[in-house]
Amino acid sequence: MRLLVTGRDGQVAASLLAAGQARAGVEVAAIGRPELDLARPDAIIDLIAGAKPDIVVSAAAYTAVDQAEDEPDLAFAVNAAGAGKVAQAAARLGVPVIHLSTDYVFDGSALRAYVETDATAPAGVYGASKLAGEQAVAAANPRHLILRTAWVYSPFGKNFVKTILRLATDRDEISVVADQWGNPTSALDIADAILHAAAMLHDDTHFRAFGVYHLVGTGETNWSGFARHILDTSLASGGPWADVRDIATKDYPTKARRPVNSRLSSAKFAATFGWTAPEWRKSTERIVRPILDRR
Repeated sequence: MRLLVTGRDGQVAASLLAAGQARAGVEVAAIGRPELDLARPDAIIDLIAGAKPDIVVSAAAYTAVDQAEDEPDLAFAVNAAGAGKVAQAAARLGVPVIHLSTDYVFDGSALRAYVETDATAPAGVYGASKLAGEQAVAAANPRHLILRTAWVYSPFGKNFVKTILRLATDRDEISVVADQWGNPTSALDIADAILHAAAMLHDDTHFRAFGVYHLVGTGETNWSGFARHILDTSLASGGPWADVRDIATKDYPTKARRPVNSRLSSAKFAATFGWTAPEWRKSTERIVRPILDRR
C-alpha cells in the first residue's frame, strides 16, 4: 500500500513518514513546498498523479491561526481551494483521500464533547477556511475521510509540548490558560490511526462509511493541566521543570478567538475502524522523553 502525504514538514506528515518505515507492506511518500504549493494549485493534479498512490493523505495546511486574520485570502487559497484540488487529484486516480481538519470548525460554546453531526460555526478565519476545505474535499471526491483533530503535538515541528519545555529551561514559573478544554492529541497516534484506516480502505473495496470523523487523544484536560503533565514527565526524566500558574483566556489576548471547548468525541471513528487513541498522558510521556533526548 502506497500513501502519498501532502505537507512534508508538518507534524502529521513527519509522523506518517516515521511510522511507515516500521510497517511491512506500507510505503509512505511525502510532497511539499516548493514542489507542492497549495496556494498555486495548477500543478497539484500532475504531481499527485505522478506519485501513483493508493491513498492520498491531505495533511498540508495554513495553520497560523492568528496570522490568518490578516491573510484570509491566503488561508482560503491553501485550506479550501488547495485542499479541494488535492481531493480532485485523488478522485481522478480513483483513490480515496484522507483529509485533516480541526476543532476550530466549531465555536467552542457546547457544554460537551462535539460529535460529527453538531452544527459547525467557526469563530475565525482559520476555522472558516478549514470548514471550506472540508466542503471542497467532500465535493471533489466522494471517497473521503475527513478527520477533525485538536491540540496536536509531536517530536516534530513547533507545538505546545516543545514550547513548554523550552520555557521551563529559563523560567521558574509559566502562566498557562486554564479555561480552555480539549483533548491533547499525539501526531504519532494520528499517524497510527491513519495507517489503520488506510489499510481498511485499501483492503475493503466495498467500504462505504466515508465522511467526517473526529480523531483525538483519549481523555480531556485544560492547557494548564496539559502543561503540568508535560513538566512532571520532564522532571521525572531529568529535564527542566517550572511551576504553572493558571490564567484566564482574557489574560492572554490573541488576535483570533480560541474555542473554550475543543473537546471532540472519537466514538464514531472507534466504532467504524476499531481503533482508539491511547490515554493522553501516556502519549505525552511517549513524546516528552525523545524530545529531551535530542536537547
